[in-house]
Amino acid sequence: MMQNLIDKIGEWNPQLFRELKGRLKVFNIIIAVGLSLIAQLGIFLYQLGDYPGEKYPMSGTYCNLSTGYKQRLNSLYQLIEQVQQKINRYSGQPNIEPAKIQALNTQLTNLKDEQVNLNKLLYDKFCPTDQINIQLWWQDHWEYIFLSLSVMFVFILLVAGTYLLINNLAQEERRGTLNFLRLTPQSEVSILTGKMLGVPIVIYLLVLTALPLHLWAGISAKIALSHILSFDIVLIASCVFFYSYALLFGLNSRWFSGFQPWLASGVVLLFLFTTMNLASYSPYIQNTATWLRLLSPFDMMGYLFGNLFRHYDKTSLNELQFFYLPIGKNLVGLVGLHLINYGVGIYWAWQALERRFRNPNTAIISKGQSYWFVACCQLGFWGFTLQYYQNHCPYNYNSQPPSCYYDLNYQIGQNLPFLIMFNLALLFSLLLIITPQRQQVQDWSRYSYHPEASNRSFWNSSWFKDVVWGEKSPALIAMAINLLIIVTPLIVWIILAPVLNVKQSHTINWVNDIGRMKAILAVAVFISMMMIYTTIAQMMLMMKTSRRSIWAIGTIGAVMFLPPAILSFLSISPLEYPAVWLFSTFPWVGLKDAATITVFMSLLFEVTVLALLNFQLNKQIKLAGESATKALLTAR
Repeated sequence: MMQNLIDKIGEWNPQLFRELKGRLKVFNIIIAVGLSLIAQLGIFLYQLGDYPGEKYPMSGTYCNLSTGYKQRLNSLYQLIEQVQQKINRYSGQPNIEPAKIQALNTQLTNLKDEQVNLNKLLYDKFCPTDQINIQLWWQDHWEYIFLSLSVMFVFILLVAGTYLLINNLAQEERRGTLNFLRLTPQSEVSILTGKMLGVPIVIYLLVLTALPLHLWAGISAKIALSHILSFDIVLIASCVFFYSYALLFGLNSRWFSGFQPWLASGVVLLFLFTTMNLASYSPYIQNTATWLRLLSPFDMMGYLFGNLFRHYDKTSLNELQFFYLPIGKNLVGLVGLHLINYGVGIYWAWQALERRFRNPNTAIISKGQSYWFVACCQLGFWGFTLQYYQNHCPYNYNSQPPSCYYDLNYQIGQNLPFLIMFNLALLFSLLLIITPQRQQVQDWSRYSYHPEASNRSFWNSSWFKDVVWGEKSPALIAMAINLLIIVTPLIVWIILAPVLNVKQSHTINWVNDIGRMKAILAVAVFISMMMIYTTIAQMMLMMKTSRRSIWAIGTIGAVMFLPPAILSFLSISPLEYPAVWLFSTFPWVGLKDAATITVFMSLLFEVTVLALLNFQLNKQIKLAGESATKALLTAR
């Protein structure tokens, strides 16, 4: 029967059959099952060591008498404080009767004696065995086992699975068998799915062995079955997400020389620890970075299993919105949001995997895909930014409690650093991804550089379509389109901000301090700067040296950080010399104190630099195309 099952798997997915055949050895199965059983037994016995017996303290959680004694003790604390206050008050009055003070002192002494006796009873005596709530202890015991196994599943599946997948690809690359797989008639999806299902099979076996105890512990702890199944669904989706990007990283990290599995699994481990701490101590997620936190299952685990994190506040996820849609109001909405968040990431990972698997030298995504990818990212960023809740509590000068209300401008302003940070990371990643190398630009220059002579308009010409969609043409137009996609929502907000200020609050003082025209000019300056970086990167990648990628990264880094570093070293303050900073890499610091005409001149200067750089780049492209054509004709 087992042989028939393996044969059917081989017919469905030959790569999965290959992985299972190489890993499902008797020794590996025994080790996986044995380790899983030992871990389960260890968790069970560790918790069983706290079983309440004859020497269980009276103050313990599971002693039925402790609640009444503690309530009486709290009452005594209050009574003692009240009597002490009366004694202090009466002692300062000259006409008070001494007998009254004596009675209060006697009452205080009796209360303190009762307090001492209760403390001795609670903390020095043992709870009677017939008053120990064994049923509640077992329920908490099973919950501890369930939560321990859940956390172990997350770390084992995501960290160990990521390591095994990347390590397998690195080994295949070193042995040369990965190129053999690329030549097989199997589809990319079939091969990579086979690896995703087969390479971590020992990890799967270890987790599957613990699943019965995990389910039994959850039911015994009276955790709702819907919550257990929701956790399983989210965990499976997170595995697919992390494994997809593990495969993508493995295919694009040949230059790490065997270090890549440790690096990737270390990053995943750090991410999980960070998000676990955030879920435990920082439940606030009404911000742009929510999509990033939802890539970890820990916030959902805190919502499903309230005792996992002591300080977790469910109301944070209950109030979660996306473009004001109250998706956090029920469990189905939250699970669906996690699945959509994972699904979008998985979709783009597999788009890149299908491109890179057969041709390791092609870009991860094409120019056309980059437009949709950037638009998709903006949808996610702004969707989590626009959430409705009472976010603005202006200071009340009448010493009254502040009146909180929702302010859209305040909400966007608070999330603006996240929007800038994520979009800068996105833009520089795209700059490295879609900018073609020298050979590709050389081929394009030889065959497609000059616009064809035809009656079609410029916008419909094959040359224009090629610079917008073609993968061998320079990435300048593509980066400009992506920049426009990113800054369009920001420009719309800058224009509409005064109209949205219905409460006449101070949240948009930047309109008065800077002015909308200067703010829009600053966006234009940012676009011109990014286009300068793109042009410089393309010029560096046109170099004949094999290390042109390093040259491109180093040059862009120097252009970005050297000017502001020099200005800071020379103590040239943006407050005193705003015009100087306008011509640096970070012109926004000098924007407030600079005149509008100065900002415009800064933009004009950067546009001039951009034009000169593009003129030089065009000369390089023409020269590369002519040299390639000449070499081709000479060879003939």
